[in-house]
Amino acid sequence: MQSSRRIFFNPTSIPGLRSRGTTRRDFYNAGYTPRLGLRKGKDVGFWRGIRRESTETGEDQTGHISARSNEGILWFDNLFPLKLNWMLRLPWHTEKSLPELLTRFNNSTLGTFEPVALVKRAIPSSVPMTVTEILPRLKDGGAFVKFSHPDGITAKEVEGLLRQYLRDNPIKPWFNPFRRIRTNLVVGKPWLEDLYRFPSSRIKVEFAPTSPGKEAAELSQEALYSLFRKYGKIAEIIPQPSDSKIIPKYAHLDFARLRHAIMARNCMHGLKVTEAEGSGAAGTQLRLSFQQRDKAHWIWDWLTSHPRVVIPAVAALLATATVAVFDPIRTFFIKAHIEHSFHLQDNRLYQWFKSQATDIFTFRRKRSEEASLIWEDRKQIIDTIQTALMETSSTFIVVQGPRGSGKKDLLTEALKGRRNTLLIDCKPIQDARGDSATICAAAAAVGYRPVFSWANSLSSLVDLAAQGTIGVKSGFSETLDAQLGKVWGNTASALKSAALGNRPKAKEDKDAALSDDDWLEAHPEHRPVVLLDNFLHKNEESSIVYDKLSEWAAGLTTANIAHVVFLTNDISYSKSLSKALPDRVFRQISLGDIKPEVAKKFVISHLDVEKGDPSETLTQAQKQDDLEELDEAITAVGGRLTDLEFLARRLKTGQTPKRAIAEMIEQSANEIMKMYLLTVDKGERKWSPEQAWYLIKSLSENGSLRYNEILLSNTFASSLTASASSGEGALEALTAAELITITSYKGRPQTVKAGKPVYEAAFKVLAEDKVLKSRLDLAILTELTKIETKSIDKYETELTMLGTLPRQPSELAPRIQFLLTKIAASQQKVEAWEKDMAAMKKLLLNEY
Repeated sequence: MQSSRRIFFNPTSIPGLRSRGTTRRDFYNAGYTPRLGLRKGKDVGFWRGIRRESTETGEDQTGHISARSNEGILWFDNLFPLKLNWMLRLPWHTEKSLPELLTRFNNSTLGTFEPVALVKRAIPSSVPMTVTEILPRLKDGGAFVKFSHPDGITAKEVEGLLRQYLRDNPIKPWFNPFRRIRTNLVVGKPWLEDLYRFPSSRIKVEFAPTSPGKEAAELSQEALYSLFRKYGKIAEIIPQPSDSKIIPKYAHLDFARLRHAIMARNCMHGLKVTEAEGSGAAGTQLRLSFQQRDKAHWIWDWLTSHPRVVIPAVAALLATATVAVFDPIRTFFIKAHIEHSFHLQDNRLYQWFKSQATDIFTFRRKRSEEASLIWEDRKQIIDTIQTALMETSSTFIVVQGPRGSGKKDLLTEALKGRRNTLLIDCKPIQDARGDSATICAAAAAVGYRPVFSWANSLSSLVDLAAQGTIGVKSGFSETLDAQLGKVWGNTASALKSAALGNRPKAKEDKDAALSDDDWLEAHPEHRPVVLLDNFLHKNEESSIVYDKLSEWAAGLTTANIAHVVFLTNDISYSKSLSKALPDRVFRQISLGDIKPEVAKKFVISHLDVEKGDPSETLTQAQKQDDLEELDEAITAVGGRLTDLEFLARRLKTGQTPKRAIAEMIEQSANEIMKMYLLTVDKGERKWSPEQAWYLIKSLSENGSLRYNEILLSNTFASSLTASASSGEGALEALTAAELITITSYKGRPQTVKAGKPVYEAAFKVLAEDKVLKSRLDLAILTELTKIETKSIDKYETELTMLGTLPRQPSELAPRIQFLLTKIAASQQKVEAWEKDMAAMKKLLLNEY
């Protein structure tokens, strides 16, 4: 069948088929030179029509191929894979050698899927044409086929016959089995270059003049569409910007497929568009080139153009990376802090040296003896705490007591021998200034490291800049609430891990069938103990630190991860803790002062120091004499540990108990006057000096006051000071300031006493000062007078309103009589107070 075909190929037009022998053909050959591998005889004269050597870059490497009359050029697409274009970028590789690797042109029997064989199959014998040249274009994935045709048919008709044949009989190459070979007639003057310019789906169409000196017309989008649409789907036509001054004018064509753009460029380059086709009178020549899309930075451009999506996504990725990398490290350090793995006191070698040096450092033994006296007095409280830690009830343990009552030391004694304990001091966390300092303090309390406090400030700046540019927060910075939540969350994980570390191995565990949570619930003795010291220190209405701690502690207790013990001076702790654990009853332990006999032994043990101590200045006889006055001093100081230690230090310096207690009382009186009575700058205080003086004067007369009695007094019920208008709030604030102490009965406030035992004597000293008493009583009476005057004004206003009624019904008589009685009573009070105020003013004018 091949012998009957009317198509002939010129193998010399394909570089790979040329002979490698010594025979050559000069350019512009005039005669015939025999070639290896060609048939001899009648077919030899057929090749004499070739006048120029055709290479990859056109005739005589000019970059162009020409077609005479009765000749045409076809572009066949999809002959080579475009993915091999990268090989042309290699410096040692050329376009000439790659077809030799892909096809075996020197083989007389061509394979079915070899490029030249595909071209042969694409041209049926019924089409009247003769192939004269084939120029493969590897980087374009096809080949130019030059042919001649008889006079009775045009090149356009030949194109139509071939296109119809390929539609009816699709030919698909091996490397692209889903797309067939396509062909189109070359209507322009193709440019066969071997530059490092590779195909792209975008074509730049330049509108050049047909001859120098003339002006080219810019084609409209409709004209470009009609010219190029036949080569494939056009995605977009982008004209040159109107304000652009680039010459020549141009437009961009974006094709939907890469091979469509290649077909259009090879077939339309150099086409002269006439006036009838949409050009000007002088015509326009189209110069086509591939325009590479800006893919080098398209990812960056997309990222920078979508900040509302990218910035939160980056923040989420950073957070994920931080959690994945640093959280295990932080959990490890927190667990080591809970188990005291790096504490020197728990080291066996250190404990051995300490036991061997007990006889040398005898003062340590004295200290332990002093502590044992206190623990004997508080043994019942210690037993209560230890029993609570062995129970399965999931609730808080609250130890409440005034400052200096030894709460922390008591818990240390109760937890002696328990390994997994965590002490969190709320004072440095609450006193920290700024979010970064607060986070650092919280992290240091639990051993949370590494902590990047500087990153919080940097993230806040980035978030602020992003909010100014895109209008919304980026999410880089986190609130203090969220960051504290991370610290407490890691601590909870470490606590659970430490608790489960006490679980026996599977073979030895009797409760091996239980899950971890069930095992922790069944074995409360293995749960760690979390101590929250100084809870509600500088308590505020809305404190993030205390709210987060309460919620975290509630989670620990309800999940049976740890026992939580709160140490606080504030009697209103239930308000804060009830928010986190509203359905539980707290185990409350009130810690007061030690008994007088224990206090006396405590002071005496301080005085019995080791012989040779440089602080020893008293003789034994002096000590015995001073013991007679010690009972009076202990009665005045009370059982507050801090005051007892202060008294013992004064006695050790040589002072007598009488003189030491007198100086302590005087110092306390000065502190009270400065802090509660004579302070000019009131600041954010929630009490008034009048309220503080009312309590001092009343407690100097009576050792204790009824809580509700104070609330009903005019000074607390109707205070004119805005910040002290709430009587209960004022009492709570004075309790937090340690002026008074409120004792409870069955959960309700019952009795008000002095904040310290030594304050009772200080209150009496202040009340005996006539000038001070007259000054502060005058302030109280002035305030009470104003209160009664306001009441009288209110009563008179109501009487005036009743008097304006046209008739006075009998039903109003009781009301009028009531108002008159109130006015008379208030007036009597005001008159009595005025007399007292006059006497006080006279005293202030005469006394110093």
